[in-house]
Amino acid sequence: MTAHIHRVGIVAKGGLLAASEHLVRLGAWLRERHIEPVYETATALLMPTAGTQANRSREDLPNDVDLIIVLGGDGTLLAMADRTAQAGRDIPILGVNFGSLGFLTETRIDESYASLAAILDGTATLDERAMLNATGYRDGVVFDTRIVLNDVVFTKAALSRIIELVVSVSTGEVTRVKADGLIVASATGSTAYNLAAGGPIVHPRVDAIVLTPIAPHTLTHRPIVIPGSEVVEVRPHIEGDVDEIYVTYDGQSGYPLRQGDVITVRRSERTLRLVKTPARSYFEVLREKLKWGERGGRA
Repeated sequence: MTAHIHRVGIVAKGGLLAASEHLVRLGAWLRERHIEPVYETATALLMPTAGTQANRSREDLPNDVDLIIVLGGDGTLLAMADRTAQAGRDIPILGVNFGSLGFLTETRIDESYASLAAILDGTATLDERAMLNATGYRDGVVFDTRIVLNDVVFTKAALSRIIELVVSVSTGEVTRVKADGLIVASATGSTAYNLAAGGPIVHPRVDAIVLTPIAPHTLTHRPIVIPGSEVVEVRPHIEGDVDEIYVTYDGQSGYPLRQGDVITVRRSERTLRLVKTPARSYFEVLREKLKWGERGGRA
């Protein structure tokens, strides 16, 4: 990675008061190296010097910086990854976790300055993560477009009965899913909601899209991994006011669907450039998060 870093965006999880001291220290560290820190607006309010720091909204921040540091968890990083992709910027993100290790925010606080130093001297390794492009059609006209890192999820309302979705790919219809919902996940997203719903773990370097039904009505509906080159098309089957089907993007936002709506999901041209921590591999993160190899209680 060649470093041309002049301004660094800093984003902390909302209300994360524990980050206040680190935000101040991080800003000082950057200024010592003649780099301007730019804080996300809500993040700046966590600091003792709130109101005196350069700040931007989450939407505007990607347009004004060369690197983004996220302090928090995977959800905070997801939100910034999606905004960075929507802004059309190809800038790296360094995820620093608070609390338990994240699949995306895998750098610990005590490792963050070494990672930053590696970025600045051009020796850091970037992990390119594929993203998904979702397009919503209503009456044949595009009404919504999103870029997501993890998943596009179709779910029922709390009191709705089982929903029905017609799922097709480029080469034809795949199935009609009768379930509580459906997850369309990237390889990176395979360790998120997809994993909790019983879907497979897919290594992030595998070019694939995962289709995982949520609590399917029949046991024959199983998760399936398809080539990343496919275009997935999901058509909700909605009967009157009885069914309510929602689509959500990376767990961040979404909306209800109508009969006749179509959502297509395909591999995006954009990727997330995630700064890798040399201290651990992808499989080490999996082992720690999923507690592989740990024994149960001993006699």
